Amino acid sequence: MGRLVHFEIHVDDMERAKEFYGEVFGWRFEDWSEYAGMPYFGAVTGEDSELGINGALMKRQSPPPPEANQPLNGFACTMGVEDYDSTEAKIMSSGGKVAMPKYALPGMAWQGYYTDTEGNIFGIHQPDENAK
Repeated sequence: MGRLVHFEIHVDDMERAKEFYGEVFGWRFEDWSEYAGMPYFGAVTGEDSELGINGALMKRQSPPPPEANQPLNGFACTMGVEDYDSTEAKIMSSGGKVAMPKYALPGMAWQGYYTDTEGNIFGIHQPDENAK
């Protein structure tokens, strides 16, 4: 079973977005830009003891809606998986398409994005300290 483990909200103005989500929901932010190679702020949405997930705000990479083969610019849910390749095979055999091929988050994980049968984009993430 793939559990939702992370979300991304693509924004035009990082400070405005941090202020909005901080004020409205009480989220706090951690600068993860070094890992992402772009403006990227982890969104801590609650205490570890509370039910829920954390996510991030990232700088929008293209105007909405994105054209084919362009970066995502909306909400993306990322599911944690144990075996990236077998999960990708299931996605493809069920009518999904590759939106952004598998790539390494060095020393952390394998990541990639897919389009479901409805045109929604989502990610899968397999932790792997040896990813490079």
